[in-house]
Amino acid sequence: MSDDDSIERDEHVAVYLRFRQVFGTAAGRSAMARKRKTKKEGASVPFAAGRDPHGIGDIMDVLTVKMGWTSSLAKSDLLSSWASIVGDETAEHSEPVGIEEGVLAVRCDSTAWATQLRLMRSQVTTTIAQRYPDAGIDSVRFDGPNAPSWKRGPRSIPGRGPRDTYG
Repeated sequence: MSDDDSIERDEHVAVYLRFRQVFGTAAGRSAMARKRKTKKEGASVPFAAGRDPHGIGDIMDVLTVKMGWTSSLAKSDLLSSWASIVGDETAEHSEPVGIEEGVLAVRCDSTAWATQLRLMRSQVTTTIAQRYPDAGIDSVRFDGPNAPSWKRGPRSIPGRGPRDTYG
């Protein structure tokens, strides 16, 4: 035997002894660790029940429920599928703005469209409750276009403003 062989052998023995010191031996483990190490009968049998892989959809459903994301996902799904809820023509003239405290705010192109959607409020609310129960929508608010404000701008003046100027 040469000196190189003894150095290699000594090195792997030193590595083994270091691992044994760090991780310990089987006799040095606690009773709980030995119980965890024992295998149960039939626990690792191939093709047993519960060993089939799950689909990504099933895993994502479990994850969203476990993490509490169902409400947020239902709200975003509701906002993105507005056209399927109210129809294509109505969706062209209205757009959902946001959801606050269970109230869905919808901005309409004109006051006529806002009035028409207010008449359809019960149908829209029922459809939302059936399709997206996790969204937690209690009511829907339809707003017309915003009127211009005469309080701000380049030609506004401070004070009470004009009163009876026509007569």
